[in-house]
Amino acid sequence: MTFSLDQAGRQAWRWLEAASAFSETRDIAREGVTRRCATREHREVLEALTEWMEGLGMSVRQDNAANLIGRHASATPGARTLLIGSHQDTVPNGGKYDGMMGVILALALVQYLRENAISLPFHIDVVAFSDEEGTRFSSTLLGSKVLAGTFEPAMLQATDDEGVTLEAALKAFGCDPARIPEDRYRPEEVLAFLEAHIEQGPQLEQASLPVGVVSAITGIERHQITVHGLAGHAGTVPMALRQDALVGAAEVIRHVDALCKATNDLVGVVGKIENAPNGVNVIPQTTTLSIELRSPDDDLRRRARGQLLEQIRASLEALGLTFDHAQTYEQSAVQCSSWLTATLEEAVQDSGITPRVLFSGAGHDGLAMAKLCDIGMLFVRCRKGISHHPSEAIEPEDLTTAVEVLVHACQRLARGQSAA
Repeated sequence: MTFSLDQAGRQAWRWLEAASAFSETRDIAREGVTRRCATREHREVLEALTEWMEGLGMSVRQDNAANLIGRHASATPGARTLLIGSHQDTVPNGGKYDGMMGVILALALVQYLRENAISLPFHIDVVAFSDEEGTRFSSTLLGSKVLAGTFEPAMLQATDDEGVTLEAALKAFGCDPARIPEDRYRPEEVLAFLEAHIEQGPQLEQASLPVGVVSAITGIERHQITVHGLAGHAGTVPMALRQDALVGAAEVIRHVDALCKATNDLVGVVGKIENAPNGVNVIPQTTTLSIELRSPDDDLRRRARGQLLEQIRASLEALGLTFDHAQTYEQSAVQCSSWLTATLEEAVQDSGITPRVLFSGAGHDGLAMAKLCDIGMLFVRCRKGISHHPSEAIEPEDLTTAVEVLVHACQRLARGQSAA
Protein backbone atom coordinates (compact mmCIF):
# COMPACT_ATOMS: atom_id res chain seq x y z
CA MET A 1 0.00 0.00 0.00
CA THR A 2 1.41 3.37 -1.03
CA PHE A 3 1.82 6.34 1.27
CA SER A 4 -0.51 9.03 -0.10
CA LEU A 5 -0.08 12.76 -0.43
CA ASP A 6 -3.05 13.19 1.90
CA GLN A 7 -1.22 11.16 4.53
CA ALA A 8 1.87 13.30 4.05
CA GLY A 9 -0.18 16.46 4.49
CA ARG A 10 -1.87 15.17 7.63
CA GLN A 11 1.49 14.15 9.09
CA ALA A 12 2.85 17.62 8.36
CA TRP A 13 -0.09 19.11 10.24
CA ARG A 14 0.55 16.88 13.26
CA TRP A 15 4.25 17.76 13.26
CA LEU A 16 3.46 21.48 13.06
CA GLU A 17 1.06 21.28 15.97
CA ALA A 18 3.65 19.40 18.03
CA ALA A 19 6.42 21.87 17.15
CA SER A 20 4.33 24.86 18.22
CA ALA A 21 4.37 23.62 21.81
CA PHE A 22 8.07 24.45 22.13
CA SER A 23 7.53 28.08 23.05
CA GLU A 24 8.22 30.54 25.84
CA THR A 25 4.47 31.22 25.87
CA ARG A 26 1.93 29.01 27.58
CA ASP A 27 -1.33 29.83 25.77
CA ILE A 28 -0.36 29.41 22.10
CA ALA A 29 -3.81 30.39 20.80
CA ARG A 30 -3.73 33.75 22.57
CA GLU A 31 -0.03 34.47 23.01
CA GLY A 32 1.39 32.82 19.90
CA VAL A 33 4.78 31.15 19.65
CA THR A 34 8.01 32.70 20.94
CA ARG A 35 11.12 30.67 20.17
CA ARG A 36 14.50 32.37 20.15
CA CYS A 37 17.93 31.20 19.07
CA ALA A 38 19.98 29.05 21.46
CA THR A 39 17.34 28.80 24.16
CA ARG A 40 15.67 25.91 25.94
CA GLU A 41 12.79 26.05 23.48
CA HIS A 42 15.23 25.93 20.57
CA ARG A 43 16.87 22.86 22.12
CA GLU A 44 13.52 21.16 22.65
CA VAL A 45 12.31 21.70 19.08
CA LEU A 46 15.63 20.43 17.68
CA GLU A 47 15.31 17.29 19.81
CA ALA A 48 11.83 16.70 18.37
CA LEU A 49 13.01 17.37 14.81
CA THR A 50 15.95 15.02 15.33
CA GLU A 51 13.59 12.26 16.46
CA TRP A 52 11.35 12.78 13.43
CA MET A 53 14.30 12.90 11.03
CA GLU A 54 15.90 9.77 12.42
CA GLY A 55 12.52 8.05 12.20
CA LEU A 56 12.69 8.72 8.45
CA GLY A 57 16.12 7.10 8.22
CA MET A 58 17.92 10.42 7.89
CA SER A 59 21.38 11.13 9.27
CA VAL A 60 21.22 14.19 11.52
CA ARG A 61 23.77 16.73 12.69
CA GLN A 62 23.82 20.08 14.45
CA ASP A 63 26.42 22.53 13.20
CA ASN A 64 28.29 25.20 15.14
CA ALA A 65 25.71 27.88 14.47
CA ALA A 66 22.92 25.70 15.95
CA ASN A 67 21.46 24.81 12.55
CA LEU A 68 19.96 21.31 12.43
CA ILE A 69 20.55 19.39 9.20
CA GLY A 70 19.04 16.04 8.30
CA ARG A 71 20.18 14.18 5.18
CA HIS A 72 18.00 11.97 3.01
CA ALA A 73 20.85 10.33 1.11
CA SER A 74 20.93 9.45 -2.57
CA ALA A 75 22.46 6.19 -3.78
CA THR A 76 23.92 8.00 -6.80
CA PRO A 77 27.73 8.22 -6.65
CA GLY A 78 28.99 11.81 -6.46
CA ALA A 79 25.48 13.16 -5.89
CA ARG A 80 25.03 16.85 -5.27
CA THR A 81 22.76 18.19 -2.54
CA LEU A 82 19.39 19.89 -2.74
CA LEU A 83 18.96 22.03 0.37
CA ILE A 84 15.37 22.44 1.53
CA GLY A 85 14.20 24.12 4.69
CA SER A 86 13.48 27.28 6.60
CA HIS A 87 13.97 28.76 10.06
CA GLN A 88 12.83 27.43 13.42
CA ASP A 89 12.90 30.76 15.30
CA THR A 90 10.01 33.20 15.63
CA VAL A 91 9.32 36.82 16.35
CA PRO A 92 7.94 37.47 19.85
CA ASN A 93 4.37 36.14 20.05
CA GLY A 94 4.51 34.98 16.45
CA GLY A 95 2.57 32.31 14.61
CA LYS A 96 2.94 28.55 14.28
CA TYR A 97 3.81 28.50 10.58
CA ASP A 98 6.24 31.28 9.69
CA GLY A 99 9.53 29.42 9.20
CA MET A 100 8.64 26.11 10.81
CA MET A 101 6.20 25.14 8.06
CA GLY A 102 9.09 25.11 5.56
CA VAL A 103 11.05 22.69 7.74
CA ILE A 104 8.07 20.40 8.28
CA LEU A 105 7.03 20.36 4.62
CA ALA A 106 10.56 19.24 3.74
CA LEU A 107 10.21 16.35 6.22
CA ALA A 108 6.82 15.43 4.77
CA LEU A 109 8.43 15.41 1.32
CA VAL A 110 11.15 13.04 2.54
CA GLN A 111 8.56 10.78 4.16
CA TYR A 112 6.58 10.59 0.91
CA LEU A 113 9.70 9.80 -1.13
CA ARG A 114 10.86 7.18 1.36
CA GLU A 115 7.50 5.43 1.78
CA ASN A 116 6.99 5.26 -1.97
CA ALA A 117 10.59 4.17 -2.71
CA ILE A 118 11.18 7.16 -4.99
CA SER A 119 14.92 7.48 -5.56
CA LEU A 120 16.58 10.72 -6.61
CA PRO A 121 20.01 11.41 -8.12
CA PHE A 122 20.73 14.02 -5.41
CA HIS A 123 20.82 14.16 -1.64
CA ILE A 124 18.17 16.17 0.18
CA ASP A 125 19.45 18.08 3.20
CA VAL A 126 16.57 19.37 5.32
CA VAL A 127 17.69 22.45 7.25
CA ALA A 128 16.14 24.06 10.32
CA PHE A 129 18.00 27.38 10.36
CA SER A 130 18.87 28.60 13.83
CA ASP A 131 18.10 32.31 13.58
CA GLU A 132 16.46 34.12 10.68
CA GLU A 133 14.36 36.66 12.57
CA GLY A 134 17.15 38.03 14.77
CA THR A 135 14.79 38.28 17.74
CA ARG A 136 17.34 37.53 20.44
CA PHE A 137 20.59 39.00 19.10
CA SER A 138 19.46 41.09 16.10
CA SER A 139 21.61 38.58 14.21
CA THR A 140 19.37 38.29 11.16
CA LEU A 141 20.05 35.32 8.84
CA LEU A 142 22.67 33.85 11.17
CA GLY A 143 22.08 30.23 10.16
CA SER A 144 21.88 30.75 6.42
CA LYS A 145 24.92 33.04 6.37
CA VAL A 146 26.94 30.25 7.99
CA LEU A 147 25.90 27.68 5.37
CA ALA A 148 26.54 30.18 2.58
CA GLY A 149 29.97 31.04 3.94
CA THR A 150 29.24 34.75 4.46
CA PHE A 151 29.10 34.76 8.26
CA GLU A 152 31.02 37.66 9.82
CA PRO A 153 32.76 36.73 13.10
CA ALA A 154 31.89 40.16 14.51
CA MET A 155 28.29 38.89 14.80
CA LEU A 156 29.45 36.71 17.70
CA GLN A 157 29.77 39.80 19.89
CA ALA A 158 26.11 40.76 19.51
CA THR A 159 24.30 40.66 22.86
CA ASP A 160 20.77 39.88 23.98
CA ASP A 161 18.73 41.88 26.50
CA GLU A 162 20.57 40.20 29.38
CA GLY A 163 24.00 41.02 27.98
CA VAL A 164 24.73 37.44 26.85
CA THR A 165 26.80 37.38 23.68
CA LEU A 166 25.89 35.23 20.71
CA GLU A 167 29.25 33.49 21.12
CA ALA A 168 28.51 32.57 24.75
CA ALA A 169 24.98 31.41 23.90
CA LEU A 170 26.21 29.16 21.09
CA LYS A 171 28.86 27.65 23.37
CA ALA A 172 26.21 26.94 26.02
CA PHE A 173 24.15 25.32 23.27
CA GLY A 174 26.94 22.85 22.51
CA CYS A 175 28.43 24.66 19.53
CA ASP A 176 32.02 25.68 18.87
CA PRO A 177 31.83 29.14 17.26
CA ALA A 178 35.51 29.01 16.31
CA ARG A 179 34.67 26.18 13.91
CA ILE A 180 31.80 27.97 12.14
CA PRO A 181 33.87 28.41 8.93
CA GLU A 182 33.95 24.59 8.63
CA ASP A 183 30.16 24.45 8.36
CA ARG A 184 29.83 26.22 5.03
CA TYR A 185 28.72 24.26 1.97
CA ARG A 186 30.88 24.36 -1.14
CA PRO A 187 29.07 25.68 -4.23
CA GLU A 188 30.13 22.70 -6.33
CA GLU A 189 28.40 20.25 -3.97
CA VAL A 190 25.05 22.05 -3.93
CA LEU A 191 22.33 21.71 -6.55
CA ALA A 192 20.05 24.48 -5.26
CA PHE A 193 18.15 25.80 -2.24
CA LEU A 194 14.36 25.58 -2.02
CA GLU A 195 12.18 27.08 0.68
CA ALA A 196 8.46 26.78 1.28
CA HIS A 197 7.00 29.61 3.36
CA ILE A 198 3.63 31.11 4.15
CA GLU A 199 2.95 34.08 1.91
CA GLN A 200 2.56 36.58 4.77
CA GLY A 201 0.20 38.47 2.49
CA PRO A 202 -3.32 38.18 1.02
CA GLN A 203 -2.74 37.71 -2.70
CA LEU A 204 -3.04 33.92 -2.91
CA GLU A 205 -6.13 33.84 -0.72
CA GLN A 206 -7.77 36.56 -2.83
CA ALA A 207 -6.97 34.54 -5.96
CA SER A 208 -8.26 31.30 -4.34
CA LEU A 209 -4.91 29.63 -4.94
CA PRO A 210 -3.23 27.36 -2.37
CA VAL A 211 0.32 28.04 -3.53
CA GLY A 212 2.32 30.50 -5.56
CA VAL A 213 5.84 30.74 -6.97
CA VAL A 214 8.19 33.48 -5.81
CA SER A 215 10.11 35.44 -8.41
CA ALA A 216 12.28 37.56 -6.11
CA ILE A 217 12.89 38.53 -2.51
CA THR A 218 12.46 42.21 -2.00
CA GLY A 219 15.12 44.86 -1.72
CA ILE A 220 14.70 47.19 1.25
CA GLU A 221 15.87 50.67 2.15
CA ARG A 222 15.12 52.81 5.20
CA HIS A 223 15.42 56.53 5.81
CA GLN A 224 15.04 59.03 8.61
CA ILE A 225 13.54 62.43 7.86
CA THR A 226 13.53 65.20 10.46
CA VAL A 227 11.27 68.14 9.58
CA HIS A 228 12.21 71.47 11.19
CA GLY A 229 9.60 74.13 11.92
CA LEU A 230 9.07 76.69 14.65
CA ALA A 231 7.27 76.09 17.92
CA GLY A 232 4.63 78.59 19.03
CA HIS A 233 1.42 78.99 20.96
CA ALA A 234 -1.35 77.11 19.22
CA GLY A 235 -3.91 79.77 20.13
CA THR A 236 -2.07 82.93 19.17
CA VAL A 237 0.02 82.27 16.02
CA PRO A 238 -2.13 82.85 12.89
CA MET A 239 -2.51 79.80 10.69
CA ALA A 240 -0.95 81.52 7.67
CA LEU A 241 2.20 82.36 9.63
CA ARG A 242 2.85 78.95 11.13
CA GLN A 243 5.85 76.72 10.43
CA ASP A 244 4.29 73.48 11.66
CA ALA A 245 6.66 70.54 11.40
CA LEU A 246 3.86 68.01 11.81
CA VAL A 247 1.98 69.49 8.85
CA GLY A 248 5.17 69.02 6.87
CA ALA A 249 5.41 65.44 8.11
CA ALA A 250 1.88 64.87 6.85
CA GLU A 251 3.09 65.91 3.40
CA VAL A 252 5.92 63.39 3.64
CA ILE A 253 3.45 60.64 4.52
CA ARG A 254 1.18 61.67 1.64
CA HIS A 255 4.04 61.51 -0.86
CA VAL A 256 5.19 58.07 0.32
CA ASP A 257 1.67 56.67 0.11
CA ALA A 258 0.86 58.24 -3.29
CA LEU A 259 4.14 57.24 -4.92
CA CYS A 260 3.90 53.63 -3.79
CA LYS A 261 0.27 53.34 -4.87
CA ALA A 262 1.15 54.73 -8.30
CA THR A 263 4.22 52.50 -8.86
CA ASN A 264 3.94 48.80 -9.61
CA ASP A 265 6.23 46.53 -7.55
CA LEU A 266 6.90 49.23 -4.96
CA VAL A 267 5.58 49.31 -1.41
CA GLY A 268 6.43 51.65 1.40
CA VAL A 269 5.46 52.87 4.82
CA VAL A 270 6.06 55.59 7.33
CA GLY A 271 6.16 53.39 10.41
CA LYS A 272 7.57 55.56 13.17
CA ILE A 273 6.93 59.21 14.13
CA GLU A 274 8.42 61.29 16.92
CA ASN A 275 6.98 64.76 17.48
CA ALA A 276 8.39 67.58 19.61
CA PRO A 277 7.60 69.38 21.84
CA ASN A 278 4.51 67.13 21.55
CA GLY A 279 2.32 69.43 23.63
CA VAL A 280 -1.41 69.64 23.25
CA ASN A 281 -1.34 73.41 22.68
CA VAL A 282 2.10 73.81 21.05
CA ILE A 283 2.85 74.06 17.34
CA PRO A 284 5.28 71.19 16.58
CA GLN A 285 8.85 72.31 16.03
CA THR A 286 10.45 69.05 14.90
CA THR A 287 8.95 65.83 13.62
CA THR A 288 11.09 62.80 12.84
CA LEU A 289 9.76 60.04 10.59
CA SER A 290 11.01 56.70 9.35
CA ILE A 291 10.45 55.80 5.69
CA GLU A 292 10.82 52.28 4.33
CA LEU A 293 10.66 51.36 0.64
CA ARG A 294 10.60 47.79 -0.70
CA SER A 295 10.77 46.43 -4.25
CA PRO A 296 12.06 43.36 -6.08
CA ASP A 297 13.58 45.77 -8.61
CA ASP A 298 16.52 47.68 -7.11
CA ASP A 299 16.73 50.18 -9.99
CA LEU A 300 13.04 50.97 -9.64
CA ARG A 301 13.41 51.39 -5.88
CA ARG A 302 16.36 53.76 -6.23
CA ARG A 303 14.57 55.85 -8.86
CA ALA A 304 11.56 56.04 -6.55
CA ARG A 305 13.85 57.20 -3.74
CA GLY A 306 15.11 60.11 -5.84
CA GLN A 307 11.61 61.07 -6.93
CA LEU A 308 10.33 60.91 -3.36
CA LEU A 309 13.10 63.05 -1.91
CA GLU A 310 12.53 65.69 -4.59
CA GLN A 311 8.78 65.74 -3.85
CA ILE A 312 9.49 66.09 -0.12
CA ARG A 313 11.96 68.93 -0.72
CA ALA A 314 9.50 70.88 -2.87
CA SER A 315 6.55 70.44 -0.50
CA LEU A 316 8.47 71.38 2.64
CA GLU A 317 10.07 74.38 0.96
CA ALA A 318 6.60 75.63 0.01
CA LEU A 319 5.60 75.38 3.67
CA GLY A 320 8.65 77.31 4.85
CA LEU A 321 10.14 74.21 6.45
CA THR A 322 13.55 72.58 6.26
CA PHE A 323 14.52 68.96 6.77
CA ASP A 324 17.42 66.64 7.46
CA HIS A 325 17.67 63.30 5.70
CA ALA A 326 19.71 60.18 6.44
CA GLN A 327 19.55 56.79 4.76
CA THR A 328 19.89 54.26 7.55
CA TYR A 329 19.71 50.88 5.74
CA GLU A 330 19.79 49.27 2.32
CA GLN A 331 19.55 45.63 1.28
CA SER A 332 19.53 44.65 -2.36
CA ALA A 333 16.83 42.44 -3.83
CA VAL A 334 17.60 38.83 -4.66
CA GLN A 335 16.14 37.26 -7.78
CA CYS A 336 15.07 33.65 -7.59
CA SER A 337 16.77 31.53 -10.24
CA SER A 338 14.78 31.62 -13.47
CA TRP A 339 15.21 27.88 -14.06
CA LEU A 340 14.06 27.03 -10.54
CA THR A 341 11.13 29.40 -10.81
CA ALA A 342 10.16 27.70 -14.08
CA THR A 343 10.56 24.27 -12.45
CA LEU A 344 8.24 25.27 -9.61
CA GLU A 345 5.70 26.74 -12.03
CA GLU A 346 5.69 23.45 -13.93
CA ALA A 347 5.37 21.52 -10.66
CA VAL A 348 2.36 23.65 -9.72
CA GLN A 349 0.83 22.88 -13.11
CA ASP A 350 1.59 19.18 -12.59
CA SER A 351 -0.52 19.45 -9.43
CA GLY A 352 -3.49 20.78 -11.41
CA ILE A 353 -3.16 24.37 -10.21
CA THR A 354 -2.81 27.57 -12.21
CA PRO A 355 0.67 28.98 -11.49
CA ARG A 356 0.79 32.43 -9.90
CA VAL A 357 4.14 34.21 -9.73
CA LEU A 358 4.62 36.94 -7.13
CA PHE A 359 7.49 38.57 -5.31
CA SER A 360 8.18 38.35 -1.61
CA GLY A 361 7.87 41.64 0.23
CA ALA A 362 9.50 40.07 3.29
CA GLY A 363 13.07 38.90 3.74
CA HIS A 364 13.95 35.19 3.95
CA ASP A 365 16.96 32.88 4.32
CA GLY A 366 17.22 32.86 0.54
CA LEU A 367 18.78 36.34 0.78
CA ALA A 368 21.87 34.72 2.27
CA MET A 369 21.67 31.37 0.45
CA ALA A 370 21.75 33.14 -2.92
CA LYS A 371 25.45 33.81 -2.23
CA LEU A 372 25.96 30.02 -2.27
CA CYS A 373 23.66 28.65 -4.96
CA ASP A 374 20.55 29.15 -7.07
CA ILE A 375 17.42 29.62 -4.97
CA GLY A 376 13.73 28.96 -5.47
CA MET A 377 10.75 29.60 -3.25
CA LEU A 378 7.18 28.34 -2.91
CA PHE A 379 4.54 30.39 -1.11
CA VAL A 380 1.61 28.77 0.69
CA ARG A 381 -1.43 30.93 1.31
CA CYS A 382 -2.17 32.09 4.82
CA ARG A 383 -5.55 33.13 6.17
CA LYS A 384 -6.26 36.84 5.66
CA GLY A 385 -2.59 37.37 4.92
CA ILE A 386 -1.82 37.58 8.64
CA SER A 387 1.66 36.66 9.86
CA HIS A 388 3.94 37.41 12.85
CA HIS A 389 0.83 37.17 15.02
CA PRO A 390 -0.89 34.48 17.13
CA SER A 391 -3.80 34.39 14.65
CA GLU A 392 -1.50 33.29 11.81
CA ALA A 393 -3.28 30.35 10.15
CA ILE A 394 -3.17 28.06 7.12
CA GLU A 395 -5.55 25.54 5.57
CA PRO A 396 -4.56 21.94 6.38
CA GLU A 397 -5.27 20.78 2.84
CA ASP A 398 -2.80 23.35 1.51
CA LEU A 399 -0.04 21.35 3.19
CA THR A 400 -0.98 18.37 1.03
CA THR A 401 -0.86 20.56 -2.07
CA ALA A 402 2.53 21.97 -1.10
CA VAL A 403 3.96 18.47 -0.58
CA GLU A 404 2.64 17.46 -3.99
CA VAL A 405 4.29 20.47 -5.64
CA LEU A 406 7.60 19.69 -3.93
CA VAL A 407 7.39 16.07 -5.08
CA HIS A 408 6.79 17.14 -8.67
CA ALA A 409 9.61 19.69 -8.41
CA CYS A 410 12.04 17.03 -7.18
CA GLN A 411 11.01 14.67 -9.95
CA ARG A 412 11.59 17.39 -12.53
CA LEU A 413 14.96 18.21 -11.00
CA ALA A 414 15.82 14.50 -11.11
CA ARG A 415 14.98 14.32 -14.82
CA GLY A 416 17.13 17.39 -15.39
CA GLN A 417 20.03 15.81 -13.54
CA SER A 418 19.68 12.58 -15.48
CA ALA A 419 19.62 14.45 -18.76
CA ALA A 420 22.76 16.32 -17.77
